[in-house]
Formats: sequence, structure tokens, C-alpha cells
Amino acid sequence: MAVGKEEAEIVKARTDSREYRRIVLKNSLECAASMDVGVGSFSDPKGLEGLAHFLEHMLFFASEKYPVENSYSKYITELQKHLSMEGHPYHKFGTGNWDTLEVRPKARGIDTRHELIKFYDENYSANLMHLVVYAKENLDKIQNLVEDKFQDIRNTDRSSLHCPGQPCALEHLQILVKTVPIKEGHKLRIIWPITPEIPHHYKEGPCRYLGHLIGHEGEGSLFYVLKALGWATGLSAGETDWALEFSFFKVVIDLTDVGHEHMKDIIGLLFKYIHLLQQSGICKWIFDELSAVCETKFHYQDKIPPIDYAVNVASNMQIYPSKDWLVGSSLPSVFSPGTIQMVLEELSLDNVRIFWESKKFEGHTDKVEPWYGTAYVVEKITGSMIQEWILHAPNENLHLPAPNVFICTDLSLKNAQEKVKFPVMLRKSLYSRLWYKPDTMFCTPKAFVKIDFNCPHAGNTPEAEVLSDIFTRLLMDYLNEYAYYAQVAGLYYGINHTDCGFQVTLVGYNHKLRNLLEAVVEKIASFKVKPDRFSVIKEMVTKEYQNFKFQQPYQQAMYYCSLILQDHTWPWMEELEVLPHLEAEDLAKFAPVMLSRAFLECYIAGNVETSEAKSMIQHIEDVFFSGSNPVCQPLFSSQHVTNRVVKLERGMSYFYPAEGLNPNDENSALVHYIQVHRDDFVLNVKLQLFALIAKEPTFHQLRSVEQLGYITVLLQRNDSGVRGVQFIIQSTVKGPGNIDSRVEALLKTFESKLYEMTSDEFKSNVNALIDMKLEKHKNLREESGFFWREIYDGTLKFERRESEVAALRQIEKQELVDFFNEYIKVGAAQKRTLSIGVYGNRHGSEYTADKSESLRYSMKIDDIFSFRRSQPLYGSFRGVAGHSLLKYASTQPHCGLIYCSTPRPKTSHKLPSTFLSTTVTSTFHFAWLPNHTPKPRYMLRSSVKQNLPSTPTKQLPKPSTHRKADKDAKKFRRKGVANYRLLVLLFNKPSTKRAKDPPNSSCTSNSTASELERARFRMAYRLMPFANFSRLSKEDLGRIRLMLARLEVVEMRTLLRIFDIWQAARSPK
Repeated sequence: MAVGKEEAEIVKARTDSREYRRIVLKNSLECAASMDVGVGSFSDPKGLEGLAHFLEHMLFFASEKYPVENSYSKYITELQKHLSMEGHPYHKFGTGNWDTLEVRPKARGIDTRHELIKFYDENYSANLMHLVVYAKENLDKIQNLVEDKFQDIRNTDRSSLHCPGQPCALEHLQILVKTVPIKEGHKLRIIWPITPEIPHHYKEGPCRYLGHLIGHEGEGSLFYVLKALGWATGLSAGETDWALEFSFFKVVIDLTDVGHEHMKDIIGLLFKYIHLLQQSGICKWIFDELSAVCETKFHYQDKIPPIDYAVNVASNMQIYPSKDWLVGSSLPSVFSPGTIQMVLEELSLDNVRIFWESKKFEGHTDKVEPWYGTAYVVEKITGSMIQEWILHAPNENLHLPAPNVFICTDLSLKNAQEKVKFPVMLRKSLYSRLWYKPDTMFCTPKAFVKIDFNCPHAGNTPEAEVLSDIFTRLLMDYLNEYAYYAQVAGLYYGINHTDCGFQVTLVGYNHKLRNLLEAVVEKIASFKVKPDRFSVIKEMVTKEYQNFKFQQPYQQAMYYCSLILQDHTWPWMEELEVLPHLEAEDLAKFAPVMLSRAFLECYIAGNVETSEAKSMIQHIEDVFFSGSNPVCQPLFSSQHVTNRVVKLERGMSYFYPAEGLNPNDENSALVHYIQVHRDDFVLNVKLQLFALIAKEPTFHQLRSVEQLGYITVLLQRNDSGVRGVQFIIQSTVKGPGNIDSRVEALLKTFESKLYEMTSDEFKSNVNALIDMKLEKHKNLREESGFFWREIYDGTLKFERRESEVAALRQIEKQELVDFFNEYIKVGAAQKRTLSIGVYGNRHGSEYTADKSESLRYSMKIDDIFSFRRSQPLYGSFRGVAGHSLLKYASTQPHCGLIYCSTPRPKTSHKLPSTFLSTTVTSTFHFAWLPNHTPKPRYMLRSSVKQNLPSTPTKQLPKPSTHRKADKDAKKFRRKGVANYRLLVLLFNKPSTKRAKDPPNSSCTSNSTASELERARFRMAYRLMPFANFSRLSKEDLGRIRLMLARLEVVEMRTLLRIFDIWQAARSPK
């Protein structure tokens, strides 16, 4: 049992309904599952750099996350650590590598394994550990679990490590370090050693206060001035690399080419702003604003995934008293001008370290950092030199920010009129369509707004693609000094370029959201090109394209895979080629053309009433589509831009080899992609189940056993509703061809494991996947992202998770085996495989051989675009035809509309209840259009209840029972068919001539016209009152099936099943 138990008053957010308890076990382990062991790289023994990191991998191997290998920021970070006192723990190389853990220890006769065990025994002690368990059980049960599982962890009463103060001596201060980065671009990092906020000053928040002002982007700020001069494209400021005994304050400035030439002026302006802060004094109103923003953010914080939350709290337990475990340093509440002034004075000329990064320093360095090989040169600077820079810096109007008008003061929640589970189409016109979902789950004063501008002229050439990108970046640039205040207050926005136009996103507190939205819309509608800003953005975009070659090989392989699969996309090489020739005049001509035709797909969710949502979209329409000379005209029906995906041929395996773009990178990479199906609930869950079961064996075999590479993952892929799975491996020891053969060997091994899997193991995996799907969305942003993906892809399956869970409950092991044999198994007749190989400099000879030989693949792709043009495409889900039909049906005077939605009744004999028992959770709408209309007369459509008027569900006659059909229906239910997305029965006026499969005919067969008419009549007669099909002959049903099978809009794997089920329709026992 616990030897200590304290019901401490842990401060938590007002909206946090979770319960917390602090306990201390008899071994002194403090608990609040995440474990923070309180031991890290600062404890590494001398000569065994990276030992703590290595031990972490050994102990927690099974939970290794998707890695980001050799992040480029590590290069400069290690250089900063290298230029510090050698005896200080901060100086150590904490990552470790083969050289530090194998080569050097062996040369000195050190047994790394022995030292690893010794390090564990000496440093891993329960009294240094802090545990967080996040569970749905009550606190007493959790406490019993913790006491049972963790109280036997050994406690050696080891004291925690204390560092000897600041890691920088005088020789490491007042230095200018010129470094050569890996990527294109220029950057300044200005760093000061300072007194750490934690553990004594976190409630005063001195670094938060100073970071807010120095990093501000509004008018009068340092960044505002640098941007106006054309010298900088980004600036950030704040505390970094902190520990309990030391810390650093860092200002990072992204420079333009012109800004690089004005480095001294920029440093001078920075110190001028610091001097301004000293002269202005510490302002209470600024602190109060920050405090109010932080308090609102804390009390209305979004929930995050449990694992991340547990890790954050466990880390806080190492630092803060128990009452602040949840708060940490996020609530500065004590105004202490003296503390802020103390840190401000440490940002002095005598205390500064300047790191200046640029490719222009190549050939002008004399030192190399030992771990990452960063070339650099150190120059000593003095206070008098910096004073000269300050003196000669431009005299700009630097001043403190204005009061923030975007700070939220209305946090009231608006009552939703009804509990809406899924988005509803609230409004539709020629110009836009509005999807809406009020917040009935998270109960926070926040909203989410997404406006997608579908502009057919935005990406029809590489030039248009680049100009569209620059257009969106310029909009963000123009809005920055105004919208930055909104960002500080917790209201975020973005304008992003897409393949079909651009998107505007706003998320945050709803109180002032309308103000920001109107400002963004007005800026788009009145867009003008500023030549000076165009040049800056063009330079920034050019460097981004040039830096593509520095992406890791696996990222390049994923890019090539997308380029092959996604129609109407342009390669970065072509876009980079056209960039130098584009000028401001080109964008000035292009922007009005791009906006001349548009359709707006809109989604509004959260603490917003129906009338507000409609009003927002009406305002946007008025801005763009109203007046004598509107900015936009509505799209013609032929102009709606859709994303379509290449349909790989069944039984084919394709291979695309490419040389790595970075000649200095020795890594090679493979993406082995298997295209499976177009969106379908049953196939979706089978694919997901396969990926779940195969994930750990893939990681174990390819990474642990065969040691192909650090990056070894199995992921699912979704391209506009086309589903598949991909193996991603990056390696220095094997080339892509060899890696691909190992993937296929893995699949052959997995086949036997799948057959040998017991029923209990299979059910365990199914239940694990169900648990994942039943996990609720954590916050409004996550939920909105899920629903927006359905809207943007056009699938509109808002009930996806519920339907897939229902399909999983029906699935049997043999179905998964059949799925594997049909789509995944090596050599399967239905399998469609695309392998992308990127060859590093170690495998150049293999690239030459693989490029010239056919290998074992069905087809080698030499030219991506010739291949793409030669392939068929999957149809797009995006479109509005179905919604138009429903709208038309509901507005006709003699139209009867009947619908039934989930959850299904358990006792009723209504036909939809029987139908839903088999099709699980789909909602089906039956629309009967009057006979005189020239539009299609009868329709059956899967959708959501909220899209239709409120019409009561009608009681249906109890169908008759037929033994054989009933048996077939039960058999079909066992197979677990999850959903029929769209079944449209189109009955046009019958032709008087014999039908011979005309290409545009919606109903064709080899039957005579009279037979077709008879089949139509019989089916319509039986469908409308929802009677069963028992009186129709087999010949009639066969003709109907044939007609439906020839309709491209019908997406069913076996139409016969639906008739058999209806014929035996009755509620399951």
C-alpha cells in the first residue's frame, strides 16, 4: 500500500472534468502510464557519450515512435553546445552514435554493455521517478493498480544530478560564429545565458514577457521594421535549452539575401529595441494582457492525446510543486517588475553569442564541429563594436505594441437547438455550399471555419501553380501586423494554396472571429501586388524549392509516389524552372483571372449559432459575387476541379528508380505501395486490420532483425478516397531493390502467421481497432479536421467511424485471410504494387543496374508523366449531383419523402430496420419524384438525416418470409457488409427501339424495350411502398440487376445481395 497519500489541491482548468490524486509509494515513487525517470544525457559517463539515450532505446524499444532522423536543427544545436565549457554536462554529445558507443570505447578497452548495466544500476532509482497513469477507471482502482505494479521498483535513494551553473565562460561570450548550414538560406541566432525561470520565477514569467515584446510582429515591433526594410521573413524570441541551474534567451531571425548583407544593422536594431524596453520600464498593462490571455488559454485548453498529456504531466512533476503539476509555467500571475528587469539586463552587449548561418561562408571557415561536421569560424567581438552597429543602424520608429483588441471577453456558450452528431448542409447556392455543426461535445467558446476556394485557373499550369502559391503567401504577409494580435489572443488563421485553389482557415475563440474573417475576406477581394513584397516572397519560395533536394531520401520517395498517383500535379523541378521568369506584373494579371470563377465549399463548427454561420457565408458571397463588377463569377458545372487518382492495373507491379537529389547523402530509401480499393467501409476495416496486425512484425523483422535502417514503418495511405498501404524503409546498408525483396519476403512470412493466428488473437486485434475508432475526438480542431476531410474528398461519410466499427463487429478471420490473399499476397492476381526507389551515393552502381534491367517488376516507369497519361483514373467523389436531386425532390408539391436513420429499431418490422441490420449504420433516404418531371423518377440514396426535411418515418408493411432467401440474408449478414454508399435507380423514358448498349444510356440490356419497361414498372411499383420482391420473377430480377450493373454511379460490389436481403426482409432475432 502507499506509505504517503496527499489530497493536494492540484490546480486544474475550469473545463477539466478529470479527477487527480497524488500518491507516494513505499519505494518513494511519486505518482500522479507515463514514466519520467529523471535521468538523461547530463548523466552520461565521460567517454560514453549517448549512453543514456542508448539505454532509453533498450528499455522502451517497443514504444519507439516514428523518428525524424538527423533533424537539421540538431547541427546548429550541437555547435552551440560544443562552444561551451568542456566539463559542463551541457557540452556533452547526448545523442550518441556508433563511434561514441562502440569504436572509441573498444579502443580504450571499455565494455559498453557492462557500462550500460552499471549506468542503469547507479541511476535508475524509484525516488527519482514520477509516474502518471491516465485511465477511465476511478481513482481508487488506479491507485490499486499502481501499488500492485510499481511499488517493487528498486529505490537506491540516489540524489538528482545538479549542474554547476552556467555552461558559458567569458571565452564563450561576445563571439560571432559564422557557420555553413546544409540548406539554402540565411539565419541569425542571438543568444544570451540568463537566470532560468524555473524553478523560482515561473509565476512571474520574465521570459514570457520579454519574448512577447521582442518577438512581436505588430506595427512598431522589431520584426515589423525588418520586414518593411526587406531584411527578414521571420522572427521568434524566448527561453530555450533551459535547466534548473541555467538557461538561454534566444532570438532567431530568418534573413533575406539583402538582410544577410545588413547583419550588423539588424543586430543594432535588436539592441535598440532592447534599449527601448529598458527605457519604457516594465508595463503592468502588458503583463495583465498576457496574464489574461494565458488564463483563458489554460482554462479552455484543448484536450490532447492521453499519451502526450501523461508525458507532459510526468515532466512537470520533476520540476514543479504538486499543486502546479497541471499548470506548469503556463499561468504567469505575479507581476514582478524587478524579476523581469533582472532578465532584461542580462540581454546585454557583454553577454551575447551570435550565430550567423549562410551558404556564403563556404570556403571561409577553419573549424569543424566533431559530431555533425558543421563547418564554422569564430570571431571575437566587443561591446564597442556592437555599439558602433547600434549607432549606424537605421533610425526606425520602434515602439511598444498597441492594446490588443482581439482579447476575448465573451466566453459564454451558445445553446445548440438540437444535438447534432454530424455536419448538416445548412445552405447552398450557385456560389457556395455551407456545412455546419454546432459544438455539443467540447463545450468551449471556440469555433472552426474553413472556406475552400475552388478556382479552376489556380493550377492549370506550373506557372499558375507557383503564382497561386505566391498569392496566398502575400495575403498572409499583408495581414500579418493586424492578424498577429489575433494570434496572440488565441485566434489563429491561415491561407494555404491547394491543388484546386486555396483555403482560408480560422480557429480559436469565437468572440472576435467574425472580425478577423471579414478582414481576411476583404484583403482577398481587394488584392494588389506590392512589388517589394513580391520580390521577398519569391526569394523565399525559390529557396524552399531549392532545398527540396535536402529532404531525406524517404521523403523524396514519398513525393515521387504522390506525383505518380495524383493526376494534374506539377513536379517541383518545373515550378523551380519557371520561378525566375515570374514578376510582380505576372501576378497582377493572374490574380483577377484566378478569382474570376470560383465556388466556395464552407464548413463552420463550434460555438456558433445557425444564423451566425449563414450570415458569415452570406457576407462572403456579397463581397465576392455581388455588385455591377463582381470579383468572382460562379463556376460552370464543367469547371469544378476535382482530385483524381491513377488506377493501377490489377496483377501489375510497377517500379520507379531515382537518384537521390543530395549527392552527399549515403541513405537510400524505398516506398513499397500497394493500392487496394476505393473507399468502402468493409474493405477499409480489413485494410486497417491488416496494417494493425502487420505493423509490429514489419518493425521487428526489417529494423530489429535485418537492421535495414532506423526508419522502418508501415502506414496506410488515402489519396482522395483511394486506399492502400505502404512500407517505408530508409537504409545505408541496402539499396532499394534489395529492400523491396525483403518486403516481399516479409509478406510471405506474414502469410503463414496470418493462417496460424488463433481466434482469440484475431479478436484481440479486432477489439484493439474498435477501441481506436471508438475513442472520441479530443477537441474541436481534431473533430473538424475529420469532418472536413470527408467534405473535401467528397466522400461525405460523416458516420464513418460508427459504420466501420459495426463492420468490424461482423468480420471473421477468414474474411481477413481472403482479403490478404486477394489484395496483399505476393503474386495475387488482384494485387497492384508501386515501388519507388531513391538511391543514395552508396548505391550508385545499383541504381545504374536497376535502371537498365527489368528486374522482377511487370513494368519499370521511365517517365512519370508519360506513365500517368497512359493510365485510367479513379472517379472523384467530389460533386453536387446527389444533393441537387434531394433538394429537387423535397421541393416538389406532390413528392413523398420517406427516410429512416440509425440507430435502428430492434423490434419494428420496418424495412429500413432490416436493411440496416445488414448494412450496419448507413442512413438511407427514399425519394419519390412525380411522374411528369423530366428528371430521373426514382432514387435511393445513402446520406445523413440532417440533409433532409423533417419528415416522419412511415411504418412499413411486414414483409413475407421465404426460407431460402432468409437463409441467404443471414449468411450475408455474417459477412458483415458495412455500407452501400450510393444507389441511384435512374428510370428514364423508355426507348421504342431495341437497346444495344448505347454509351450514354443509363439503362441498357439485351432485352426488348417492352421487357425493359415491364422491369422498370414492376421494380418501381414494389419500391415505392417498400414491399418485398417476392412477386417478381427471377427473369425480372436478372434484368434489373443487369440494368443497375451498367450504371457507373452505382458503387456496389454485388447488387444481387441487396435484392435477396430485401426479399427476406425482417428484423433479426
